[in-house]
Order: sequence, then C-alpha cells, then structure tokens
Amino acid sequence: MSLVHIIHFGFYHSLLCITYKEGIENIKNEIEDSNEPLIDPVYGHGSQSLINLLLTGHAVSNVWDGDRECSGMKLLGIHEQASVGFLTLMEALRYCKDMALVAPEAPSEQARRVFQTYDPEDNGFIPDSLLEDVMKALDLVSDPEYINLMKNKLDPEGLGIILLGPFLQEFFPDQGSSGPESFTVYHYNGLKQSNYNEKVMYVEGTAVVMGFEDPMLQTDDTPIKRCLQTKWPYIELLWTTDRSPSLN
Repeated sequence: MSLVHIIHFGFYHSLLCITYKEGIENIKNEIEDSNEPLIDPVYGHGSQSLINLLLTGHAVSNVWDGDRECSGMKLLGIHEQASVGFLTLMEALRYCKDMALVAPEAPSEQARRVFQTYDPEDNGFIPDSLLEDVMKALDLVSDPEYINLMKNKLDPEGLGIILLGPFLQEFFPDQGSSGPESFTVYHYNGLKQSNYNEKVMYVEGTAVVMGFEDPMLQTDDTPIKRCLQTKWPYIELLWTTDRSPSLN
C-alpha cells in the first residue's frame, strides 16, 4: 500500500469518527444546502463545510465571524477561534478578511492588518493624515501633539507618508510573530493535469519567514505564496522541485 493510500485511509477514518461524534443530523442542519456533499464526487475536493467541520467541529458553510441575516435567511458562521488556523487565497484577493478562522495573531500582526485597512492597494504606506485614525483603531495614544511628534519621527524627510515597517518597529518592536523563522511546507493537488508530468505527488518546500527590515529573496509570486502572505507578509518559499506547484 502506497503512502498516498495510507494517508487517504487515515483521513476517511478520521472523518467517520468526527461525523459519528458530531452527529449526522447536526451536520445536516449546519450545512446551508443539505444536498451538498462534503466531498466533491468528481474531483474529490473537500467543501468549505468539511473544512470548517474538521477545524471547528461545526459544518457551517461560511467563513465569516458570527451569524448573518440575508433576506430573512440566517447564514451560519464561525463563533470562536479554532486551535488550527485556516488560510485562503480568497483573503489575499480581499473577498474576506479578519476571520476568526485565522490562527491567533500577535499584536504586531493585528496592527499590520489594521494598518492595511487604510492601505487598500497594499502600497506599504499610508498618507500621514491617516496616522491618527490608525492609532485610534489600535487604541494607541492619539493626542494631536503626540500624533504630530510621531509624524515627524516616522516621516523625517517630510514626504507625507507613513511606511508600514517603521510604524511596526516604533510601536511593536518586540512583539513579532511567535512562529518559527522557517518551516516545512507540503503541497498536494489531486488533479493529474495540475502536476508535473501528470504524476500526482506531494511537493515539499521550505517557508522562510522574515521581518520587514530583511532583504527579500523574491522567489516567486504564486497563489500559494500570496495565500501564506495573509498570515506572514514577509515570507519566501523554496521548493525542492524546479517549478512551483499549482493550486488549480
């Protein structure tokens, strides 16, 4: 029996155990469309309900925080932080953001997300006129005199912009991500046409997490990297293969 078959068997066994524990009727009631399969019968992809079930124990179909009302219909969402985080390319594309499904963040990561809400084009800076709004949103001191002092310190050349890096270094110097500086990444795509030579296999790589002050390697700009950047904005991927794996 191959490693792939062993992993598949282990997954289905775990899924059966979770289904038995949570109850089939409870799972059906949480899925918006009870006719929607947890696993796509054609491609074998797991639905969002399946992912949420594995991460949170609830098979809701949405990723937003809490429940929402739409035309009198109650749409179930996520109510509490999961122990395991969830990253999605949809966040990189700005279809969703600031989800409770994302792993707990360090204060500096929270600050980065707030800063970026005032930088919708991801330029890495904001006009200095927005510094007060950012600091208020982060519950930092926002007295006018202090704001002017910080403008002069963060923009000594008087360019009228506040860069993300110096901002984080000023207010969150010792509160970087608590994660490792590097970790192993495994990617799997079950579609033959999306694999090199149409051979389905796991691809291994190394993710290098750097600070905003570190020089960037600029290894690639693939969807996989953009997905990981929603959690680690300064990350580079080094794959063991000659080409980056595909999400398609």
